Amino acid sequence: MSKLIQFGENVPGYAVRVLNEREIRAAAGILFLFTYTSLLFILFAESFVLIKYVISFFLLDFLIRVFVNPRFSPSLIVGRLIVRKQAPEYVGAPQKRFAWMIGVFLSAVMFVLMVVVNSYSPVTGIICLICMVFLFAESVFGICLGCKFYPLFYKTKASLCAGEVCNPTPQQPIQKIAPAQLWILAFFIASVFLTAHFFNDAFRKKAHDLFASPVTVAKTK
Repeated sequence: MSKLIQFGENVPGYAVRVLNEREIRAAAGILFLFTYTSLLFILFAESFVLIKYVISFFLLDFLIRVFVNPRFSPSLIVGRLIVRKQAPEYVGAPQKRFAWMIGVFLSAVMFVLMVVVNSYSPVTGIICLICMVFLFAESVFGICLGCKFYPLFYKTKASLCAGEVCNPTPQQPIQKIAPAQLWILAFFIASVFLTAHFFNDAFRKKAHDLFASPVTVAKTK
């Protein structure tokens, strides 16, 4: 029973229980995809059906992660299948559990408001945005935003953070940003705004079928 209900894995050489950051990022990407897709259905089709399914699954998935065992989380199982051939990146389990407890709280509130009460409001919109930011940061950048709050509630310092941010080391040459790179970035951002200013009307024209006859193209204009 102790092996079934536990949080994290005991790996030789590590003082704390660990999780595989690679499968966590994969699972976060999957959840973000479904959450984002459900948001598109709300915005363009005014349909709340998919988001209700997503919230229900989200809550159940995080309840399994926190109170049973992350090994039995459906999204983490899929994530493990996807990255099973990659070398694991071990991260400390304690701070991940705290972060996922935040996920349980947010998804529980969303479940009550949107599934049980069948309502929407700025509250549900803000919570949905927060969840998407957390998932996006985890899946794309490997940054666990929920883990950032761990030291505020626990006296022990988090260890084995993704990217070794718990114990920062001097940047290697490949990580440093040169002034020329910053100038290129600034020029690119400025060019985006200038393009939007001068070519916005041209870009707003409806595209036509490349292989349509000239008569058909003329009628669509």
